[in-house]
Amino acid sequence: MKEPHIILGIGELLWDFVKDGPSVDDAPLSVASSEGLLGGALANFSVMAGRLGNHASILSRIGRDDLGRKAVDRLDSLPADVSLLQVDPAHETGRVTVSFAYGEPHYTIHQPAAWDFLELSDEWIKIADRADAICFGTLAQRSAASRQTIQTLVAQTPASCIRVFDANLRAPFYSAEILQESLELATVAKMNIDEAPVVLSLLGLAAGEEPPLALRTAEYLRTSGERLLEEFPALELVAITRSRHGSLLIKRQEWDQHPGFSIKIADTIGAGDAFTAAMVHYLTRGANLATVNEAGNRWGSWVASQSGAMPALPESVLSTISAAIERTS
Repeated sequence: MKEPHIILGIGELLWDFVKDGPSVDDAPLSVASSEGLLGGALANFSVMAGRLGNHASILSRIGRDDLGRKAVDRLDSLPADVSLLQVDPAHETGRVTVSFAYGEPHYTIHQPAAWDFLELSDEWIKIADRADAICFGTLAQRSAASRQTIQTLVAQTPASCIRVFDANLRAPFYSAEILQESLELATVAKMNIDEAPVVLSLLGLAAGEEPPLALRTAEYLRTSGERLLEEFPALELVAITRSRHGSLLIKRQEWDQHPGFSIKIADTIGAGDAFTAAMVHYLTRGANLATVNEAGNRWGSWVASQSGAMPALPESVLSTISAAIERTS
């Protein structure tokens, strides 16, 4: 039997506390829901990658506190390897206050957090040497320590490893320098329809002023992807998601557009991370662009139809969605 692919998510592991009532810019934890939802883009990514049958490891850092212990307890029931999680004796487990406006989440990301202090351990280097794919973003690079660790570890992966940079922009925790360095390391870049013009503008690649949302057509997004492919030789694929309107996958010689699925949205937390995990799962298996796009949209839509980033996944749902994706191939 073939060994499962080793897929790594390096970055933030945190608790989302979803606030009830009107939006407030920086609400304290006391006005947020007391339970909290476990999340963090790279943790969400790893859990979905594990659910699809890979050996998925979360490379992050938690505090020696109740939220850290709760995170491990929660993840113990999910198919993601937490044996390489680091424990910080001095800093708290990450937490975020989430509020919603017109169905879209807005985040207050508290700092410092344990994941601001990722360390390049021997154990992390060993698994990176064997990785089939690794995913990283901008948020966990907000601190110099974690930024150096992430970039060094990504560079440590073998030439065959799929290196996925998921922009996942959270103001003010990104910069042109972080984008430039991350894209130079990546073989796959993923961003959403709002992030694409920001990325191009910061990198000096925009053809003009940032267009309004209504003018960010498939042609505009395709051109944006092509500009990134021209600028960064190591890049092989650019993925741009369009929320409920699907996504574009752009390579140098081909591209694919998916219209998305019409669903009833519960919340969009973790939907983009599920898209990325499904995309990576099928890329490691050599699937064509249409299949990769179908997979990303199906799993992203399913997570958006559920509450939270790591909803329960019945075996029947896994089988049904997987079969629908296979029919595309």
